[in-house]
Amino acid sequence: MATTDSEATGTGRSHTLGTAEWVETRDGRRLFSMVRTAPDGTDAPTVVFEAGAAADRSSWALVQPRVARLTRAIVYDRSGLGRSPVDPTGRTIDRMADDLGDLLDHFGPGPFILVGSSAGGPIIRLAASRRPERIAGLVLVDPADESSDLLLGKGFRTVEKISIPVMLLLSRLGVLKYFFRFLLDACPSDVRADMEREAFDPRVFRTQREQARTFLDEIAAWRDNPPALGDIPVTAISGSLTGDGMNAAARASANASHAHRAAQSSHGRHVVAEKSSHYVPITEPEIIVDEIERLGRNTPVRGFG
Repeated sequence: MATTDSEATGTGRSHTLGTAEWVETRDGRRLFSMVRTAPDGTDAPTVVFEAGAAADRSSWALVQPRVARLTRAIVYDRSGLGRSPVDPTGRTIDRMADDLGDLLDHFGPGPFILVGSSAGGPIIRLAASRRPERIAGLVLVDPADESSDLLLGKGFRTVEKISIPVMLLLSRLGVLKYFFRFLLDACPSDVRADMEREAFDPRVFRTQREQARTFLDEIAAWRDNPPALGDIPVTAISGSLTGDGMNAAARASANASHAHRAAQSSHGRHVVAEKSSHYVPITEPEIIVDEIERLGRNTPVRGFG
C-alpha cells in the first residue's frame, strides 16, 4: 500500500528519503519503507539498505539520496524500529532475513544490490543466499562478522548485556538523543525530526534486546556453515579509527574479519574508510556510494550509466 510524500512527512513537501510505502510480510505484519525512484531511462539494479542493530531507515540519510541519482533506492524499518510495528514472535536473524526477502518480493523482480551496516551485514548475507539469482552485489559496511573472535567473545557479550539496559533507561528518561547529537546534526532537517521522534524511543531498545538474545549465537553457528553466496560480488568496507565503542583491539579484529569476508567472494573487495570509525554512513557516505556505483556498473545484465 503506497502513501504520498505528504503522508510520509506530515507536510506538503517531499521528504529527503522519498515516498512512503508499506510492505506486507508473509505473516501479515507491515514494514515501513521509503523509496526514491530511479531517474528517467534508468534500468539499473535497485539498491536496498539494511540498517544496524538499533538503527532505522534514517541512518542512511546521507547515502540513499545520492544513490537515487543513479537508480531506485529503498530504505526501510525492521519490525520494532522506526515506524514498523513490533514483531510479537521475536527477532531471530532467520526471521529478519525472511522480512527482507518479503520486501524484495514486493519491490521485485530485481536485480538488487543490498547494502547492510553493522548487524545489517549478516542479515543481507542470509537474505541474499536464499535467492542469489536476483542479487547483483552486496556492500557490507563495517559489518558484524562471525570470523571476528572479539565479536563473539565473552567481553563483547558482557558489554552488550550492560549497554542495552542503560540505553533503555536513558531512552525512558528522554535524554538518550543528547548522546547522539553528532548523528542528528549530520542529517537533513526532516530526517533529524524523524529521528528525534522515533530513534530514541524505548521500544527501539526493547527490540534490540530481543534481537541480541540470539543474534551472536546464530552468526557464531555460521563459522562452520556460512550462508552460500555463490558468485555474488561482495564489498566489505571497514572503518579505520577507534571510537564508537571500539578500541584498537576491536578495530583490528573487525577489519581482519572484513578482509576475510571479502576474500571469500570470487569478486570480493575490501575498502578502508580512512576518516571513519563505525558510523561510515555518516562520516564517509561517498565511499559507500562509490562502491554501490562500482557494483552497478559491473552488473552483467543491467548496470549504471
